[in-house]
Amino acid sequence: MTTRTRPDEDARRRFWTEHMERSHRLLQAMTEYPTAESGEGFASIPDAAEEAGVEMLFSDSKIAGDLDRVFSIRESLIPDLLAIARDMRERGWLLKIEDGYRTQQMQTLLGQKPAVFDMIVGSCRWELGGEPPSLDLIRRRSTCLVANYPNRGTHTMGAAVDISVFDLDDGEEIGRGKPYLEMSEYTPMDSPFVTAAESQNRRAITTLMERHGFLHYPGEFWHYNKGDALYHYMAKTGQPAPYGPVHWDPISNQVTPYDDVSSPLTPPEEMAAHLAAALARLDHV
Repeated sequence: MTTRTRPDEDARRRFWTEHMERSHRLLQAMTEYPTAESGEGFASIPDAAEEAGVEMLFSDSKIAGDLDRVFSIRESLIPDLLAIARDMRERGWLLKIEDGYRTQQMQTLLGQKPAVFDMIVGSCRWELGGEPPSLDLIRRRSTCLVANYPNRGTHTMGAAVDISVFDLDDGEEIGRGKPYLEMSEYTPMDSPFVTAAESQNRRAITTLMERHGFLHYPGEFWHYNKGDALYHYMAKTGQPAPYGPVHWDPISNQVTPYDDVSSPLTPPEEMAAHLAAALARLDHV
């Protein structure tokens, strides 16, 4: 049954739908961009920050189940992150890394995590005015929100960080409209539904990140990446991307490219079961 909504609800839904479809097209273009995996290893962001005497915060939440987050990134990106953290501190801010590299298992389980999957299903049902979403719509939105395909996920490439920013004086988070991992009309970077001050904060943080080469993913206000196919496509470098999806051995610091980057991490039949379970949970809330 279609639900009655606030007067501006239709505008919010239209914005969300249009932005998600634009994100889907952007990520499709990303898959068509050439990648020439460099084989570059990884480095620990916390270790580098401690060695350089640069203060940062790191999320203590699990990514899914009992899996700890991996705060590592491609080695050559470490100096950029340290410079970003220093610049933020000069402004009176403190950088928090919410997430870094994700293994294939982590990316898969994140997309299946009930709390996350329910947000995706809930946002799709809201998008449809209360009607249950089709499997096709869930698959399209999962592509944009949790990178259900390896060749669309910059975290598995070791090229991305999710961030929050805090005020050094009072410890309060710099307002960007919603907290990390929001999935709604507030999520896109250019959402018109945040306040003017929150929009300004988003722009100021993005300007600082881009000063050191990290571009923002338009679909999420917390996500920045550098060196992957999405970065090179958006920056129009004309050069192959050096970072693709890789398995990383932290002992040897060797990387191995994925054998298959174009098959979904959660196949349609599994996603259909997750969708049915999510709808049942949401109906009992």
